[in-house]
Amino acid sequence: MEYVLTTDNLTKQYRSFKALGGLSMHVEKGAIYGFVGRNGAGKTTLIRLICGLQTPTSGTYTLYGKKNTEGNLSRERRRMGAVVETPSIYGGMTAEDNLKEQYRVLGRPSFEGIKELLELVGLGDTGKKKAKNFSLGMKQRLGIAVALAGDPDFLVLDEPVNGLDPQGIIEIRELILKLNRERKITFLISSHILDELSRLATHYGFIDAGHIVREVSAKELEDSCRKCTRVEVTDIQALVRVLEKRQMEYKVTSENSADVFGKWDVTEMVLALEAEDCKVLALTEKDESLESYYINLMGGESHA
Repeated sequence: MEYVLTTDNLTKQYRSFKALGGLSMHVEKGAIYGFVGRNGAGKTTLIRLICGLQTPTSGTYTLYGKKNTEGNLSRERRRMGAVVETPSIYGGMTAEDNLKEQYRVLGRPSFEGIKELLELVGLGDTGKKKAKNFSLGMKQRLGIAVALAGDPDFLVLDEPVNGLDPQGIIEIRELILKLNRERKITFLISSHILDELSRLATHYGFIDAGHIVREVSAKELEDSCRKCTRVEVTDIQALVRVLEKRQMEYKVTSENSADVFGKWDVTEMVLALEAEDCKVLALTEKDESLESYYINLMGGESHA
């Protein structure tokens, strides 16, 4: 497995406040990694560390196979682009002039590719309109264009759809997917808008109180969130016997309940259980979303 970014027991302490406490995560090459956590969980702190804006108190992180403790990471960071908190753009400049300025900062020898980059992010027709007059969605896309100016293959986005209207959200989503599929750019996306993130992410890292609670792939999450029916009974062993006899897929969830997957005849099941002297107490359909998965995960963790 090839990773663009890994962290090992990464810690960041601000006097008496520990923003990160032993965080370990793994961002696979080619992934869209959804970084999920409540405000103050440590998402932006982690992003600032890997972008070189701050230094860790302890622990290590690795970019493209090189540890931060091995010396200068400037070459590896040139392969990164980032939009942290708010897009870094000049409001008094046009979109094209913003990119020219970034090209100068990066020391690029010419302005070749700027028009193509503006077309890529959907800003090819903005002309002499100044960035301060852009919509929030346009500003976010310009921020992404600025982050792309160095031709990175790893892009870090901190709350990229925060405050956007539905059309703006769709535009950013389509741009991220296009960059991932066509340019093979790996993404680390911090977001609390879970429904939108579920339309993008191939992998997830759930962070709470400065450490990773769980990392899962979208496939693993989908398997965990499949539709099922929660069956509560008076005798769980009887329910298991009935389900095993019918070769049905299930998962025991408590001493008197199980989640049963697939389609099945409720009447036939109730009669079969009755023959086992087992009564059905409740049937509840379950269709867990990313949001409910997150709430259950964090709720379970906080009460563990």
